[in-house]
Amino acid sequence: MAGKQALAGFGAGFTSTTILHPLDMVKTRLQGKYAFDDADKRHRKPMFGRTVSMLRAISHQDGLRGLYRGLTPNLAGATASWALYFWWYDMFKARATKDEHGHMSPGQHLIASAQAGALTAITTNPLWVVKTRMCVTNRTDQHAYRGLLDGLGQIARKEGIRGLYKGMVPALFGVSHGALQFMAYEDLKKWRINVNPAKNKERLSTLEYMVMASTSKLFATVSTYPYQVLRSRLQNQQEANQKYRGVADAIGLLGFYKGLAPNALRVLPGTCITFVVYENLSAYFREHARPAPN
Repeated sequence: MAGKQALAGFGAGFTSTTILHPLDMVKTRLQGKYAFDDADKRHRKPMFGRTVSMLRAISHQDGLRGLYRGLTPNLAGATASWALYFWWYDMFKARATKDEHGHMSPGQHLIASAQAGALTAITTNPLWVVKTRMCVTNRTDQHAYRGLLDGLGQIARKEGIRGLYKGMVPALFGVSHGALQFMAYEDLKKWRINVNPAKNKERLSTLEYMVMASTSKLFATVSTYPYQVLRSRLQNQQEANQKYRGVADAIGLLGFYKGLAPNALRVLPGTCITFVVYENLSAYFREHARPAPN
């Protein structure tokens, strides 16, 4: 069963990442250092306005291909992350002690999700380092990576293993994001089924999955968004080489929420797409599973 969960997670990650990569790239760029330069303060726009302006600027300079720069490492990271995450998450849930109704407590969901998230973060961090650096550079930049393998190779040669694992500490801290999200999501699913016991426990409606996924994701995002900013800045080579007395000194309190607007644009449709695809693929695999041989 864990293998089918991994396949469903792979499909969910591939679908949502392909559709929403341009917004993810804008979010990553807005989290970068240049978004906090003093010169930028004179031309401040509302965050949604800056999102649209940056999308236009990128497409004007590099065309449609520019909006999808970094897609390959993003796809590799997203599909690997979701596949591994759901695989390990299902394994940890299977080993957990259930109550008399076969349910897990919110704390058990939190622990299972955190364990799966930590293993996933360690495994996929190099992919996210390349994705981040490709998203904050243009194709014409002198040292721009040509692709995923080129990026991994350059980092390994020039920076060693430590370079591939920049941002690992905040990434591990970010495990709390997935843990909070899945704890809320699982509890919302359990609550929905308890409200209407006659409801099919194997598959809820698409709208119900969308509402529960969005609610749980917003809860986790608001709680943990600052770590994403810190992680992006550490993974960006130019910023990682700069010495700060402290992160708050460098970007200020509001700086921890830079890029939140495009993230908010991406988080709801992205989460809805991911979980609707995942839940429907999981249900399909359950319904079409071959009976185990005797």
